[in-house]
Amino acid sequence: MNHIFDFFFDQYADYSSADTLLEITAVIFGFMSVWYSKQNNIWVFPTGMISTSIFVYLLLKWELLGDMMINGYYFMMSIYGWYIWTRKVDNTQTTPISFTNEQEKKIGIVIFIATLFFVYIVYKTFNKWTSWVAYVDTITTAIFFVGMWLMAKKKIENWIFWIVGNIISVPLYFYKGFTFTSFQYLGFTFIAIAGYFAWKKTLDKKTLIS
Repeated sequence: MNHIFDFFFDQYADYSSADTLLEITAVIFGFMSVWYSKQNNIWVFPTGMISTSIFVYLLLKWELLGDMMINGYYFMMSIYGWYIWTRKVDNTQTTPISFTNEQEKKIGIVIFIATLFFVYIVYKTFNKWTSWVAYVDTITTAIFFVGMWLMAKKKIENWIFWIVGNIISVPLYFYKGFTFTSFQYLGFTFIAIAGYFAWKKTLDKKTLIS
């Protein structure tokens, strides 16, 4: 049993108790945020902002620039998403769940490609392009940037990007030495799958009514 515990948590031996507690707190609020997103609840944004602000601090301290940029972007997009989700589209309802249109798909592709170039430039500038992890970081950052934008726009396709990015992030964060965060992404994967079907059910009901 001790060997199993050491395998998962031995990397925390060099971390301060404060940093470990902060990571756990960020993970808890991260779970809350994804759960609220699945429920189509506006609390997805304040809980997410708490989680991402903590992660920005920790990841900057740990010099994980790609991950830090992801969380910084999440924080900013949460402000935008909070506005979109509460904006009245008519006198009776706020922004509804919907599918992406052709224009939004093109914007998503632009965001993905632009993110790849941006992260590459940042990694090269700070001399972080030193291993295969940088390549994976660049791809996952682009995936999550598009996913967060789609979520802020309340597009059901956001869940597809979250699912793919989360699956990649589970072993990636464990390899980096952040077991709690790795477990967080594992949980995120299952919630994202459930979120997709929950939002699809809402859209199907809307189609039947119309």
